[in-house]
Amino acid sequence: MTFIAMITGNIKGFILFTVIIIIHELGHILMALYYKWHIERVLLLPFGALTIFHEKINKPLKEEFVILIMGPIFQLIGTYFLVKFYPDAYNYSLAILSFNLLPIYPLDGSKLLNIILNKLISFKKSHLITIYISFLTIILLIFKVKYNLLMFLIILFIGIKVYLEYKEHEDIFNLFLLERYTGNFDFKKHKYIKGLNYNKMKKDYKHVFKEKNKYITEKNALKKRFDFKSKL
Repeated sequence: MTFIAMITGNIKGFILFTVIIIIHELGHILMALYYKWHIERVLLLPFGALTIFHEKINKPLKEEFVILIMGPIFQLIGTYFLVKFYPDAYNYSLAILSFNLLPIYPLDGSKLLNIILNKLISFKKSHLITIYISFLTIILLIFKVKYNLLMFLIILFIGIKVYLEYKEHEDIFNLFLLERYTGNFDFKKHKYIKGLNYNKMKKDYKHVFKEKNKYITEKNALKKRFDFKSKL
């Protein structure tokens, strides 16, 4: 992108694009540091940036939401000041924000969708629905930008990311369960599940399973899944 900006003479636009993206990511990063999340790295990509966290899946949804929403908020605040010096900053910021809020993994829009879904349904279903909606949105975008080579390449890159997330779905779900089995989470809300149906487990909830008219704690229920010694 730097090379294209240089040969086309669009250096100013490229700098504005980069500054706006950095401001956006600073919003995510500062709130992550506030909640003491571990930041693995920050990737600068052709369509924006991506902050990679090395954290548990079972982090509170409230923290996820605040960290997520502070990116767009920082971007809007930064754009307000940038526009005073560079009027074009508004159009660049609007384009970046609109694209970033699309419900496509790993964009912020997909994370917001996933948080909303996790408030309503199980973790497993939330993850799958987010992936399916990502695929559907990508298909719609392909028809929209079929004559734009750069956008097509960006969508292709994101499509690969969505596909890889789909391939790892079961591993992510098992990690979600394993964290609940090995870790200690102080969730206030309770959810009762009939049978050992782990697929119905939700984020931010402590679960009680009912099997053969007996109530089983979440730890003991997950022990039946992960304690291999007891199965020998």
